[in-house]
Amino acid sequence: MEKQTEVQELLNELVATFGVFNIKLYQHHFYVKGPHFFKLHEEFEELYDGVTEQFDELAERLIAIGGKPYATLGEFLEHSVVKESPYDSKETAEEMVHSTVVDYKIIDEKLQKGIVLTGEAGDDATQDLLIGYKAGVDKTIWMLQAFLGKDPLED
Repeated sequence: MEKQTEVQELLNELVATFGVFNIKLYQHHFYVKGPHFFKLHEEFEELYDGVTEQFDELAERLIAIGGKPYATLGEFLEHSVVKESPYDSKETAEEMVHSTVVDYKIIDEKLQKGIVLTGEAGDDATQDLLIGYKAGVDKTIWMLQAFLGKDPLED
């Protein structure tokens, strides 16, 4: 498979992933409770706003390099590396933050693969975009882990 096609497929997988992850962040925003409600309600909103912007940028970049982004919920669910998680039992605020960290780590891994792939493909613009996203994800993981009293790389 030609590298450019691999880049398009990777970007499309990220489009699907950011689509699913965005909804999961909304879910946490809706259902968070407890003494950290006000802070976490606001934080989840900031996170989903950022993910929404990145989701749009990824889809637009994919179109700019000749790809066709996934655009249905079914496609998002089928191709996302982050899995949907219905809110069918009460979760603590800490469990919500932990599951968000787990998802960010999955995304971080996919972004790293994308950085390598786009470097091999000579797609500097897409690589630059992914590097910027990865830096932001790394910082978000650190901050969420600090909230949980953990080191950034701790499980």
